[in-house]
Amino acid sequence: MVIGAGMAGMAAALFAARRGISTAQAGLTGETLYASGLFDLYGVTHGRSRAPVDDPWQGLDRLRRSHPDHPFCRVSNHQIRLAMDLLTEFLGEAGHPYRGHADKNARLITPVGTIKRTFRVPATMWAGVLALEAREPSLVVDIRGLRGFSAEQIVSTLKPAWPDLRAASIDLPWEARLGPKYAEHIARGLHVETARRELADAIQPHLGQAKSIGLPAVLGIHDTETVRKDLDRLLGVPVFEIPTMPPAISGVRLKEAFDIHMPAQGINAHYHHTVQALHRRPDGRFVLDVGRTQPETSVIADRVLLATGRFLGKGLVAGRQGIREALLDIPVSQPVNRSCWHREAFLDPKGHAINLAGIEVDDRFRPVNANGRPVYDNLYAAGSILAHQDWIRTKSGTGLAVATAYGAIEAMAEDSTGKPKG
Repeated sequence: MVIGAGMAGMAAALFAARRGISTAQAGLTGETLYASGLFDLYGVTHGRSRAPVDDPWQGLDRLRRSHPDHPFCRVSNHQIRLAMDLLTEFLGEAGHPYRGHADKNARLITPVGTIKRTFRVPATMWAGVLALEAREPSLVVDIRGLRGFSAEQIVSTLKPAWPDLRAASIDLPWEARLGPKYAEHIARGLHVETARRELADAIQPHLGQAKSIGLPAVLGIHDTETVRKDLDRLLGVPVFEIPTMPPAISGVRLKEAFDIHMPAQGINAHYHHTVQALHRRPDGRFVLDVGRTQPETSVIADRVLLATGRFLGKGLVAGRQGIREALLDIPVSQPVNRSCWHREAFLDPKGHAINLAGIEVDDRFRPVNANGRPVYDNLYAAGSILAHQDWIRTKSGTGLAVATAYGAIEAMAEDSTGKPKG
């Protein structure tokens, strides 16, 4: 049983199902709506220096030497590569392909015009990575009425480093009578060929000498490559997406890909349900009560993986007496008291101690008690609930989730058979 339906939970359920392990999963998939769609692996050095990381593999090797308690120390680079490949292959089969460099992070434009490093990007954004590398003449286009995305702001921020970048604003003919525009409505509309033609016609007068065109991430929900390739054809130059502010279309795409295609992997999915309670029977198996607001069904599981996240996912709960784990009250590594949770400066380069709080695990991703012994030999944990990592500051959210999910499922598979798995 996988508890959690964020990136770690989805990855764990996928890896288990692909191994032929009978798998059930419960959790709220709505958190995925806030995903950027970018798969960060390791983009900023863990620690005070906050140095950008171009080669994530070398960066992870350095991290393991300097921070031996970090969860990345429990998985090898080889395992991380396999995990990321398995996830992106699944999403490609679901009509949402990803691209990236083999041994370095890609550099991508953000919705405010800054540049970030990330490991894998949706294929609809890849031409933007290449255009940024070449600094070729390019056009950034926004849609009047679509809030949170300004071509002028992006261009003005990037202009010193990218002189041949221009901005333009357009209207969408098929939405001219509407008020504020919504990215999801536009994205779903672009699955219709006539809408794509009207979008291309609106951009054409602004094209000039541009060799590529950047648009907000609205190029469809499903089968986005069909939308992108058709616009490439209509405009005669590559079109690329720029991420938008969350909740964004990139999150909608991931949520719908998981909701639609994960059950087809043979997973007994209880999405939009949570585990209300669980207990361990005398025979060692777990009984989990699952439902929306109260128990509706029970699942009996030989093994359980916690991928419940931190505070947003409600895997951890903060109170006056400290931080506790929500389901089994597993010990939580945390500062000695609440006064140590935060530093005085919000943007202190040392970060905040509360962001390193979480569950301690052994080398097999089993939560441990105060004595360092596994709480249960058939209980595992993965993702942001793990202690000693600050995924937001190190730009490693997806990498951490997917890598630790893979490590936990590998350990689970070995423990269930007594033999190591390849």
